[in-house]
Amino acid sequence: MKPAGRLAAAIEILEAIDATDRPADRVLDRYVRDRRYIGGGDRSAIAGRVWGVFRRRARLDWWIKKAGKGIGRDARGRVLADLVLHDRQDVAGIAEMFDGSRHAPAILAKPESEALRRIVGGEFDSPDMPDAVRAECPPWLWPHMEARFGAEVGPAVAALGQEAPFDLRVNPLAGMSREAVIAALAAEQVPAVPTALSPFGLRLDRRRPVDAMAPFKSGAIEVQDEGSQLAALLVGAGPGMLVVDYCAGAGGKALALAAGMENKGRLVLFDVSKGRLDRAAVRLRRAGIHNAERKVLAEGDKSVKRMAGKADRVLVDAPCSGTGTWRRNPDAKWRYGAEDLAELTKTQRSILERAASLVKPGGRVIYVTCSVLRAENEDVVEGFLADSDRFSVLPVAGVWAQSIGETGCPATGPYLTLSPHREGTDGFFVAVLERAAQP
Repeated sequence: MKPAGRLAAAIEILEAIDATDRPADRVLDRYVRDRRYIGGGDRSAIAGRVWGVFRRRARLDWWIKKAGKGIGRDARGRVLADLVLHDRQDVAGIAEMFDGSRHAPAILAKPESEALRRIVGGEFDSPDMPDAVRAECPPWLWPHMEARFGAEVGPAVAALGQEAPFDLRVNPLAGMSREAVIAALAAEQVPAVPTALSPFGLRLDRRRPVDAMAPFKSGAIEVQDEGSQLAALLVGAGPGMLVVDYCAGAGGKALALAAGMENKGRLVLFDVSKGRLDRAAVRLRRAGIHNAERKVLAEGDKSVKRMAGKADRVLVDAPCSGTGTWRRNPDAKWRYGAEDLAELTKTQRSILERAASLVKPGGRVIYVTCSVLRAENEDVVEGFLADSDRFSVLPVAGVWAQSIGETGCPATGPYLTLSPHREGTDGFFVAVLERAAQP
């Protein structure tokens, strides 16, 4: 594809993303699959433009507004502004690509040319920008970020906007040590190093397709961010336990729970989506896990009620705003508003209450989100605890010592909070709540 064709494709994908609630990566993947003529290099360039526009969207929109009439804060306008501000293209060069020919974007209109000339030479990070714009944070969220990070808010939110590293988790059920997996990957010319905090984590030099790697085919590795690995380890799932993954999704954390259980005991995956649980089944088989069962949460189903008060561990990986995963999903930050956050926190509290009803005396419910917002984390947990005299917080350092190791815990308070600028992981929150044992 010529550069003009790649730009036209990026604009089409951005328009399609804006028109749907589907995740941006799935929209992009479908677009490419439907056009087999798009090669690997073209796909990389198109994806780079799409993700780049999302990562720079607040600053692009600020400059588009500053340019005045001529270009809009839409897919085409943002790509045009990105070419000027990020790529440092001149208007004449842009006009050569936006010429309306086959596979190229529509011809560059005179008002667009005039608007672009007004921002040529502009500094992408202008000192005149508001702090939230410079940090690529939706304005309504900025006070929440300040409340979370305080004086570190600038670098913390900026780190959330950077590209994420590529982490793998070694599956001990496959019989390969982390060192053996590193050696096997090196034999395939894939460099990997141990992660700093997770004893089962590996970090690659860059994002790579794993499907063809021998350790993946054998079930020895899975793609999983180090922060997600730590959250699963803090569940403390062990052999012989009844463990529930209440919002299991496609089973990422369930795979780690099963490894801790050594295939002994009972692992139950609940989710509202049969499709996600079907994807989990494929992953469970590849990892060699045979003590897991999947149940769709549906109206009238009595599975949860029958399990009340029986579980040793219940993991609640609650649906959330995903602010901690902006590095991987830069489109997500623009999909939520203040009213959505209010609805999410109600849902999170309701899910935590239902999941906690499954815990037996002396058992634990572990509340996890991939959000950095206090409203979805401490506020939900502390509200739940205020209304329940059966549960109390276990300080996370003690749980870490039991389930991960005596050293290395980055938390000093009752909860684990992770963020890219400090730990180099996605943003995560983990609270371990224990039900009082019966006298």
